[in-house]
Amino acid sequence: MENGLSTTCNTKLDQAVKQWLQYDKNPKTVSMVQELVKEGAVEALKKCFSSRMEFGTAGLRAAMGPGTSCMNDLTIIQTTQVVLITLRSGGVVIGYDARAHPPSGGSSKRFASLAAAVFISRGVPVHLFSDITPTPFVPFTVLHLGLCAGIMVTASHNPKQDNGYKVYWENGAQIVSPHDKGISQSIEENLEPWPESWSTEEALKSPLLKDPYQDIHTQYFKAIQKHCHHRDINKSSKVKIVHTSVHGVGHTFVQSAFKAFDLHPPYAVEEQKDPDPEFPTVKYPNPEEGEGVLTLSFALAEREGATVVLANDPDADRLAVAEKQESGQWRVFSGNELGALLGWWMFRCWEKLNSDAAAVKNVYMLSSTVSSKILRGIALKEGFHFEETLTGFKWMGNRARDLLDQGKTVLFAFEEAIGYMCSSSVLDKDGVSAAAIAGEMISYLATKSSSLSQQLTAIYEEYGYHISKNSYFICHDQDVIHSLFDRLRNYSGQKDSYPTECGRFSISAVRDLTTGYDSNQPSNKAVLPTSRSSQMITFTFSNGGVATMRTSGTEPKIKYYTELCAAPGNSNVTHLKKELDDLVDAIVDNFFEPEKNKLQPKPE
Repeated sequence: MENGLSTTCNTKLDQAVKQWLQYDKNPKTVSMVQELVKEGAVEALKKCFSSRMEFGTAGLRAAMGPGTSCMNDLTIIQTTQVVLITLRSGGVVIGYDARAHPPSGGSSKRFASLAAAVFISRGVPVHLFSDITPTPFVPFTVLHLGLCAGIMVTASHNPKQDNGYKVYWENGAQIVSPHDKGISQSIEENLEPWPESWSTEEALKSPLLKDPYQDIHTQYFKAIQKHCHHRDINKSSKVKIVHTSVHGVGHTFVQSAFKAFDLHPPYAVEEQKDPDPEFPTVKYPNPEEGEGVLTLSFALAEREGATVVLANDPDADRLAVAEKQESGQWRVFSGNELGALLGWWMFRCWEKLNSDAAAVKNVYMLSSTVSSKILRGIALKEGFHFEETLTGFKWMGNRARDLLDQGKTVLFAFEEAIGYMCSSSVLDKDGVSAAAIAGEMISYLATKSSSLSQQLTAIYEEYGYHISKNSYFICHDQDVIHSLFDRLRNYSGQKDSYPTECGRFSISAVRDLTTGYDSNQPSNKAVLPTSRSSQMITFTFSNGGVATMRTSGTEPKIKYYTELCAAPGNSNVTHLKKELDDLVDAIVDNFFEPEKNKLQPKPE
């Protein structure tokens, strides 16, 4: 190899690079690799080739560029070939967002075309959207057309250089084990691209290719209308709402959703309404970051006299909401607060339609284990079922599918990372239907001279205050992370002895989803699935506090999620907030030990 690469690095890297140059047909990524070889840039080559992207949360997510650790033409083909091998017979749907990376020639549209070529080369019918779509359209299409899989090419709210590949199974939910593990293993065994996999032009002319865009656009907006219960109020509403799609795909779809509900169209943030892969007006295209991403929305709202801002992330599967307070300040609701509001609203609407008191026993709501327990509080009082799942919508979507197959009603599911499933037509988070449903809730509350903030207080007064505080520490050292969690598992020096107190707070239960231990279960065995590959321990405190410590699957973070769940009637919010602050301080000091472990706090 040129410039003696073999002498400056290991044979494994040398082989990986040679194989890449043999298989890759994208001139841009080939030339990028050849340039690195020529320069003898060993560290850069290692970054590209020393590992393969993990098939993680329902798929892949990484930077676009050359090599096995990046999103590019070749890794898309290799992955799709394996997805095809593992499928049952039947068609697939493929959607994509507007991401693009000119230096490597990668883009969501290009990757979607290559995936289509792979399926068509083996005679599989493909429903390839002819234009950008929100992520929820893919799982919707899987169910609507009875397909065997769906693929969405998107990196959601990640930085602009990233892209991703999200896989849905025939049940309309994101794939979980063992499918994801099987795909990961098989990719290594099937690296050579089939010659026809590169033939995107032939594939796009194939009779096996259909464009579902018009049909799905019509059917999706028809499906979500069953959640529209106050059409007259929507038509006459005077509430002004601003919407931003943060340079993503959401604009036209949220406009259509508002139209489907007879809501007045929201004011669109002009500078952010058209898709732009450069995301020029925001540091990160993630509305979860709150005010920084909403600056332009607030400015437009001030100009138009609007009191509410709705924001989608770039693939429109998540929703953020902010409301102007009487003080003139803007309040950005946390994912947990919006979960409380939408959960309350979905139940209230269901209750109005169902006069049979026994029907409530068939109703379910779900949330992830690190999200607020407010739905549990509502369920206890109203008589429906509440269930927790592992973190991520892949778990909630699959659990919802199981319940629906048993004839149950799944009204709502949410996670604190601003993800909401308000309709079982999409077994995943959906920021488009959530935007319209939030719009109707806001319009309805206005007729009662109430706001979202006032209604949230009313929910807490009725079902118990649930106050949360979430953050994280940055830690790049895996050994430190392991020793931190191992200490919690062997707290009194004995194996499997967890702490019984934290500072002045006594611990009433411990659940460890890394090892499968749960002190609340008669057998001490956790009910939820466990995974040795990530760290996750939940402590329940005698004062109503719940705290989960977990590692991130995608970032060098140890996250903590804490919540104080007060009984209905305990409405001294100042006292509750102080109690939670004290609990968090005790957890940080006693369990994280940031100074000893050299942990970096979350940057402000």
